[in-house]
Amino acid sequence: MQHGIYYAYWEREWSGDYLHYIEKVADLGFDILEIAAGPLPEYTPAQLSELRECAQAHGIRLTVGYGPAPENNIASADPKVREHALAFYEDLFQRMEKIGATLIGGALYSCWPIDYSKPVDKKGDWERGIEGVARLGRIGMDWGIETIGMEVLNRFENHVLNTAREGAAFVQSVRQLESRATNIKVMLDTFHMNIEEQSIGNAIRTAGDLLGHFHTGECNRMVPGQGRTPWREIHDALADIGYDGTVVMEPFVIPGGTVGRDIRIWRDLVENISEEALDKDAEEALRFQRYMLG
Repeated sequence: MQHGIYYAYWEREWSGDYLHYIEKVADLGFDILEIAAGPLPEYTPAQLSELRECAQAHGIRLTVGYGPAPENNIASADPKVREHALAFYEDLFQRMEKIGATLIGGALYSCWPIDYSKPVDKKGDWERGIEGVARLGRIGMDWGIETIGMEVLNRFENHVLNTAREGAAFVQSVRQLESRATNIKVMLDTFHMNIEEQSIGNAIRTAGDLLGHFHTGECNRMVPGQGRTPWREIHDALADIGYDGTVVMEPFVIPGGTVGRDIRIWRDLVENISEEALDKDAEEALRFQRYMLG
């Protein structure tokens, strides 16, 4: 397995100095830094090259996460929005190719977070999402994107994919529509599974060989090892399906900013949120995760 962490653990906004975080996670012993897709469209060719070179120099793999903005909703009822989304992703995939990133995950079948003050159409969003993601898979293949993870989220953040069973059914439907879209895969997250699944182990087994990316974090959004998540059960299930891919922790503990607002962090989840203390927790969590899942 390759173990990583999402840069936003240290941030209050959905952007950051990725060069700084590449160096940081390398020093802490990680294999992967997951970055946000949002800022990449603003990067110049020189900045993209610098990012790739920095990651290579430090032996860090870059993966990408994205919570799509409403204007990039590939399942929108508005055909113009759907076409805009496809154009956005094609540009994004080209930029990912330039930084050497071959994996992206998130609610790419929809948008995030869903505005539940407006009516939602699960059936329509599901059907339009399958069609859009099939096209997304084809575009991704053209730019060397090996994994496009359909992240299964809890009901409070999205309404389309809430369980591993739904995630697997969605991915299977995409592949039936477009046989070449083998890069479309299921993405699971221990935080979301803790809310929605009767059994986290059985959810992982349900995803089976469709599982392409795995997020970790405690039920309280803290780093692995500081909650009550059943890590031995998770280990056994991942072993049962032969998963040996990417495992990226996605803790959020800092209130404030757009990150705190979107993740709903209204209090300090840890006593000390200094960068030094966060680094220490991340390093300990990495040792814990390698031990529990290795």
